[in-house]
Amino acid sequence: DVVETQEHYKSRWRSIWIMYLTMFLSSVGFSIVIMSVWPYLQKIDPTADASFLGWIIASYSIGQMVASPLFGLWSNYRPRREPLVVSTAISVAANCLYAYVHLPHSHNKYYMLTARALVGFGAGNVAVVRSYIAGATSLTERTSAMANTSACQAVGFILGPVFQTCFTLIGEEGITWKLIHLQLNMYTAPVLFGALLGVINIILIFAIFREHRVDDMGRQCQSINFEGEESGALDQDTEGNVDHVAVVALNFLFFVILFVFAVFETIATPLTMDMYSWTRKEAVFYNGIILSVVGIESVIVFMVVKALSKKTGERAILHGGLLIVLVGFFILLPWGKKLPNIQWQEIKNNSIPRTTSTEMLMPFWSLQAMQLPSNHTEEPVGCPVTQSWCLNTPMIYLAQYISSDILIGLGYPVCNVMSYTLYSKILGPKPQGVYMGWLTASGSGARILGPVFVSQVYTHLGPRWAFSLICGVVVVSLLLLEIVYKRLIAFSVRYGRMQE
Repeated sequence: DVVETQEHYKSRWRSIWIMYLTMFLSSVGFSIVIMSVWPYLQKIDPTADASFLGWIIASYSIGQMVASPLFGLWSNYRPRREPLVVSTAISVAANCLYAYVHLPHSHNKYYMLTARALVGFGAGNVAVVRSYIAGATSLTERTSAMANTSACQAVGFILGPVFQTCFTLIGEEGITWKLIHLQLNMYTAPVLFGALLGVINIILIFAIFREHRVDDMGRQCQSINFEGEESGALDQDTEGNVDHVAVVALNFLFFVILFVFAVFETIATPLTMDMYSWTRKEAVFYNGIILSVVGIESVIVFMVVKALSKKTGERAILHGGLLIVLVGFFILLPWGKKLPNIQWQEIKNNSIPRTTSTEMLMPFWSLQAMQLPSNHTEEPVGCPVTQSWCLNTPMIYLAQYISSDILIGLGYPVCNVMSYTLYSKILGPKPQGVYMGWLTASGSGARILGPVFVSQVYTHLGPRWAFSLICGVVVVSLLLLEIVYKRLIAFSVRYGRMQE
């Protein structure tokens, strides 16, 4: 082992900052077009309906779920620069494809679906990012670095819609560059901006990123990925087997954490429309404000949890985070005697679509474009009588809903960071690419299944069943955490090479 030099330390942290940027841009790639997908889809292909929009929204997560283990495996055996550059290049190309989906004479919606799936496929590089940061930080640095990574991801999700809003100033028509058949408008400008950021990211990876590795105590080690050096045997710290029971348990816990958050953001629009008789426009506006506040809250929590974990340890904080999430969903259970306002009548022969279970598959920000035409002054509001539970289920008070948002916004980032941190520490000095790929895939699968689950259960059985089942899932997670609690320790601690 070699004591780390000052030059190595600076180069190592410059490379980690490039990984933070890559994580940020991956999130921006998802959220920068999410508010405009629906109107753009209607414009380029009138045959597309709301159910197809659900597939386009889900295609990003499907692409990421498929790609994460593949890029992770690649990064285990080759310099990480390779999968990072290739994945980012795929995202750049996919964004350019998205800007041209209006050109074909037919099947435009399928080109859009392909473009979004490829953007998600490129976002599979988050597994490479996490595995690199895990290998390039000591145990004492790990929690802080993972928290910063998650914060960059959260900021990307928050700023993406902000960028989109700025580009709306260009308008629907915009300008056309006939030579290359490019329409630069409010729908295509965001993805082209995303492509430009991707190109900048690739340049920075080539110019600044270097392969580094330190052991759990921060000592400089030979890089597993042999960049500029021979692929020799790993040092003795890699001897020993990974605790696969702990690995599987954390994959399940991470799935649950992202599953319940996907449910939380998906249910926002239909729940508030049913309970508070909000119109679509009001539901999008108010929930947009709420989710923005939750996003800011999450970034603050990411920063606070770094200091807190040094005093209490990651396992205790993960336990506390799950308890907060449980309380957040328990608060949402209906109680009292007041029923929500019932939407008895249907407005016939107009273009106002009814809220269906398919629409509930969409996060609320993708419903922003589904506002009422200007020539309609009425919209059916309240809990639809077609949902039979509306007639006998008490309403969820606004104070309950706001309290739940605050608690889930507190518990989710805590669980997210602690899951990644514990996972990387359990894996130890062995190559983590594939393992991080499976963890990322677990999260992507949760983001796909969460909206499907809640749309079906909420529509047919109501909020009491939906939130009771979520509470049950979180309780099972807490029990699993209790069972494996003593196994969630760092690789080096497990083999007696350092104290916890």
